[in-house]
Amino acid sequence: MSDLEAPLRPKRKKIWVDYFVNFRWIIVIFVVLPISFTLYFLTYLGDVRSEWKSYKTRQKEHDENVKKVIKRLKQRNPSKDGLVCTARKPWIAVGMRNVDYKRARHFEVDLSAFRNVLEIDKERMIARVEPLVNMGQISRVTVPMNLSLAVVAELDDLTVGGLINGYGIEGSSHKFGLFSDTVVAYEIILADGTLVRATKDNEYSDLYYAIPWSQGTLGLLVAAEIKLIPIKEYMRVTYTPVVGNLRDLAQGYIDSFAPRDGDQDNDEKVPDFVEGMIYTPTQGVMMTGRYASKEEAKKKGNKINSVGWWYKPWFYQHAQTALKKGEFVEYIPTREYYHRHTRCLYWEGKLILPFADQWWFRFLLGWMMPPKVSLLKATQGEAIRNYYHEMHVIQDMLVPLYKVPDALEWVHREMEVYPIWLCPHKLFRLPIKPMVYPEPGFELHRRQGDTQTAQMYTDVGVYYAPGAVLRGEVFDGAEAVRKMENWLIENHGFQPQYAVSELSEKNFWRMFDAGLYEHARRKYGAVGTFMSVYYKSKKGRKTEKEVQEEEQAHLETAYGEVDQPED
Repeated sequence: MSDLEAPLRPKRKKIWVDYFVNFRWIIVIFVVLPISFTLYFLTYLGDVRSEWKSYKTRQKEHDENVKKVIKRLKQRNPSKDGLVCTARKPWIAVGMRNVDYKRARHFEVDLSAFRNVLEIDKERMIARVEPLVNMGQISRVTVPMNLSLAVVAELDDLTVGGLINGYGIEGSSHKFGLFSDTVVAYEIILADGTLVRATKDNEYSDLYYAIPWSQGTLGLLVAAEIKLIPIKEYMRVTYTPVVGNLRDLAQGYIDSFAPRDGDQDNDEKVPDFVEGMIYTPTQGVMMTGRYASKEEAKKKGNKINSVGWWYKPWFYQHAQTALKKGEFVEYIPTREYYHRHTRCLYWEGKLILPFADQWWFRFLLGWMMPPKVSLLKATQGEAIRNYYHEMHVIQDMLVPLYKVPDALEWVHREMEVYPIWLCPHKLFRLPIKPMVYPEPGFELHRRQGDTQTAQMYTDVGVYYAPGAVLRGEVFDGAEAVRKMENWLIENHGFQPQYAVSELSEKNFWRMFDAGLYEHARRKYGAVGTFMSVYYKSKKGRKTEKEVQEEEQAHLETAYGEVDQPED
């Protein structure tokens, strides 16, 4: 067997959960989809109602809601009440990680009112928004103005708060970095009820750099100021097929956006958007996009494809047609391009509803797609949830660009999941070392895609059932994730915390840097009020003993004493 061949596994005996999962589409069609559509519509009406209000009115409501949160925090009795959590139900989170920490004793703070766009400042090119504003809502407001967030995550339901406190990426991240890199200021309520505004150059600059990836464990985010960029009405998308082995596909992906002469910051050479899809071990399609005006898109001979219509083929399947007909170019309305993966949830929709990509389903019921991830989680039950943890993979591997060939070979060998999503992003060298940081001395190697200020990384998105599961063979999902995490640690990679993790506390702090985070925890009084980020990300239910230990502010962690960040 060659190094790239997936190992042969014995056949797995089916149990009742297998049959329930196979016929889960019945519940999805008759329960989840109608409720999802209703919730989407009601949310849309709420967003429209909010947009009718003046910015002054929204700001007044915001100030009142902030006062309520501060009052609620000050009602907490540390000796009796649990650690602070938001009042959002565990199943509402879009991520696949179980929000098990809320099953233990905790003190709830309601942030559900924080869902307004507070201001679009065209002079400063800043959008000031509350944490529950989602990507569909903000793009609906800004795109008609020919403005956009610099990084717009693809799925409509992803919220500003989740993308800041966790992880957010898009096809423009090779220019602007991760979502949190585009934030100009955070408005945070600290453990003692103090409202502060953190920027990179004010007295709370350490907090500013510590917030990304902290999972809301340093304070409560109530607003953020985010960078806007000017855009045009259409995206000119070029679909380029690549064939060969996995290393050839990886090089084709790298060459699609990273000039070999190292001129990575030259807008003439680097496209506005990039993503790649690896469909098989020998076939992939690389997509690059550039903003285009309405006049350009409507020129004679140019093809406009409105991919947002419910009856249209799913985007990943549409892109796959380049493997048969060769490279082609088309123009997609900008907002529809931003949310191109929403209807089919990348390709997860194929597992949830196996026939939903067929023309007849798209035409008759496609207008109800997608099912809300939160409702899928709410209707799956403990047995199905555990089944998906073992028999299904939803993971993102953030790896240095030059290690993408190795990552693809590893995924094929250990998981055999296809398609694979590739999306590049800059990882900036910052004045203070945050939880996620580039390789030391990366700038000395002058590798393709890197600059003096940022190392180019790639999100290797692994979402689907492994080949072994599709063939009915034995597959140990937990062990596969452990191997993936170890591989990431060894290769200076990172695992976004929305996903199911098998990391021990020791390995968690081998993957992430603890220095600035623990410094901010102590300095801003988060210890004993908010749980630690590892505790929040840890798999499995949290016991009362764990809660008490966290409340007692025990700082003896598996990684030992941490260094203070440099000033």
